[in-house]
Amino acid sequence: MADTASDAAEQPRVVLFGRAGCHLCDEARDVVVRVTAETGAAWHELDVDSVPGLQAKYGDLVPVVLVDGQQVGYYRIDPERVRTALADTSRRSWGRYCG
Repeated sequence: MADTASDAAEQPRVVLFGRAGCHLCDEARDVVVRVTAETGAAWHELDVDSVPGLQAKYGDLVPVVLVDGQQVGYYRIDPERVRTALADTSRRSWGRYCG
């Protein structure tokens, strides 16, 4: 899946959970790409069907977007909610997003 960062060692602030063949996931990816390009935030995408445990947790909600480990949207992703979450530096807990 996609992975971008200004610094390859930087942990991504934005995580997109999706699956192949999901048109809403394609739309969410476009939002994430656009907002992270504007803000310089790192992002990563995971396929919920390829990582054990993710389908049970997020499978019925994809696409799901987390910022700093906290869910900011699912199904239709609002770019303004993602921007607002990225601007809130108090959210930077990083948290585990796979478990």
